Amino acid sequence: MTDLISVARLAGVSRATAARAFSDPHLLKPGTLQKVLAASEQIGFRPNHIARQLRTQHSTTLGVLLPSLLNPVFALQLQAMEQQARQAGYALLVATSDYQAEREVAIVEHMLHQRVAGLVLTVADADRSALLPTLAAAKMPFVLTHNVPQQHDWPALCVDNRKAMAEATAHLITLGHRHIVMAAGPMQQSDRARLRYLGYCEAMQQAGLQPRAMIEMPSHIQSDFRLLLPLMNAPSPLTAVICSNDLLAISLLGAAARAGVSVPNQLSVIGFDGIELGEQLSPSLASVVQPIALMGTRAIDLLLNPGGKTHLLAHHLRLGESIAPAFHGSISGKHHVTQP
Repeated sequence: MTDLISVARLAGVSRATAARAFSDPHLLKPGTLQKVLAASEQIGFRPNHIARQLRTQHSTTLGVLLPSLLNPVFALQLQAMEQQARQAGYALLVATSDYQAEREVAIVEHMLHQRVAGLVLTVADADRSALLPTLAAAKMPFVLTHNVPQQHDWPALCVDNRKAMAEATAHLITLGHRHIVMAAGPMQQSDRARLRYLGYCEAMQQAGLQPRAMIEMPSHIQSDFRLLLPLMNAPSPLTAVICSNDLLAISLLGAAARAGVSVPNQLSVIGFDGIELGEQLSPSLASVVQPIALMGTRAIDLLLNPGGKTHLLAHHLRLGESIAPAFHGSISGKHHVTQP
C-alpha cells in the first residue's frame, strides 16, 4: 500500500517535506514541490483529505458540488447561492460531477484541500454515498440540495418528490389519461428520479391503473423517441409521458414533432423543475415547479446557521399547453408513428 513515506523516499525528501507539498505547497521551493508531486504520481499516492480535519483556520470559501451546469435548474440555484454567500462574506468553489458518483469523493477531497468552511452538495444517491458518512464523521458542515436522504437525518433541502410526481400523474388521470409512462435518465445516477417514479406508481395504483415500467433514457437531458414507439403503436396507445426533468421533456417535445406526433393532441407531456424556458416554447411545457432560487438561498443560510434536518419546500403544478384531455383514438394506418 502506497503512503507518504514511500513518496518521501522516492522524492529524496523528508516525510515532513512530502506532507507539506500537499498541505502548504507554497512553502516549498518549486523544484522540491515538483519532485514530490512527480513521486506521488509515479506510485499512485493521493492524500486522503476527507480523513483529516483540515479546517485549522477560518475560511471564507464554501464548496459547491452539482451534477451539471447544463441544466438551468442547477445554474439558477448556483446564482442564488453565490449572491447569498457574497452577502455573508463568502466566496464559492464550484465543481460538477457529471452525475458520476465515483467522481464525488475526489472532487470533495480537492475542496477540503482548499480548506473550504462547508459544503453544499447534490450527490447521485444520498443513502448509498461513500462520501457523506465520512464528512459527517469528520464534522465537516454540509447541506444537501435536491437529495432526499431516507436513512439518515443529514441537513437537506428538497421538494417532496414522491408527492409532487403523484400529483402530476393524478392530474393527467383527471384529464382522462390511462396509458401514462414516466421517462428519466439513468436511474442509478439520481435518487430523486427513483422517488418520483414511486409517486407515479402510487397515483396510478390509487386510480386502479397498472403502472408502466420506467422508460430509461440514455441521458438526463436527451430523449430517444424510439423507446416510446412500441407504446405509441400499441392497440391502446400511450397518451401521456411525465419526464423526470424539464430538459428531458423539452427534448421529447422536439422528438415527437420530428416523429409526426402532435403534442398535446396525441401525446401529453409534463416536465419537472419549472424552468422558464419551458414557458417560452410552443406548446408551452406543463411542469412541476420547484422553488430553485429559494433552495439556493436557503442552502447557504442553513450551512452558515445550522438547524434542523430535512427541509421540505413547496412545489406546484404549472399547467401548460403540452397537456390536454386524452386522445383515445387508435394511432394506426396513416397515423402510424415511425422512427424519426
